[in-house]
Amino acid sequence: MADDTPLAELAPRLVAAMLPHVPFDGWTAKALAAAAADLGIDPDIAGLAVPDAETMLTLWTARANAGMAEAMAGAHNLKIRERIRMALVTRLEQGDREVTRRALSLLARPEHASLSARLLWQAADAMWRAAGDTATDYNHYTKRAILSAIYSATLLHWTQDDSEDFATTRAFIDRRIEGVMRFEKTKAKLTGMMGKLPDPARILGRLRYPVV
Repeated sequence: MADDTPLAELAPRLVAAMLPHVPFDGWTAKALAAAAADLGIDPDIAGLAVPDAETMLTLWTARANAGMAEAMAGAHNLKIRERIRMALVTRLEQGDREVTRRALSLLARPEHASLSARLLWQAADAMWRAAGDTATDYNHYTKRAILSAIYSATLLHWTQDDSEDFATTRAFIDRRIEGVMRFEKTKAKLTGMMGKLPDPARILGRLRYPVV
């Protein structure tokens, strides 16, 4: 591969080529060098394109999010809970478990706390968008915060799941989604009840300016 290829184009290719090496070498310069050798890229150029672990993990997350979105392209005829379940399962399937374990181990370090939160939020946002969510109000943030918590717990569960076809993880996802659905139903009922209550401003207005 020519070394005059723009670094922005080289970077995602290098990260993709790193994936077979990460289970053995981690998200390290050694894995990057092996990927560069596989692609025929000068190692110094590779180091400029992917200078650190933050770049590696950011590009890896973007790759997995894009793969999930592509796989979800025809799912809009499903119910919302089915779409979210599919998004969670599909997002997990975009990654190798050992590669994910290596990433989680790195992201658990205190110096990567902000990166971990950012990548988790990006994954939740990508899943909601793939599920067809278009909310722009406060629901946009609450939905992503809830899904971030579910996905984070699911990741830890999945990396330790030895059941056939990850049946235990799938059941775990179903329980979490059921909990969210119950919460949403309760919230909707409360919102409806609040809408039927008298408007305090109108009551105070009538007290001050009584209707003759």
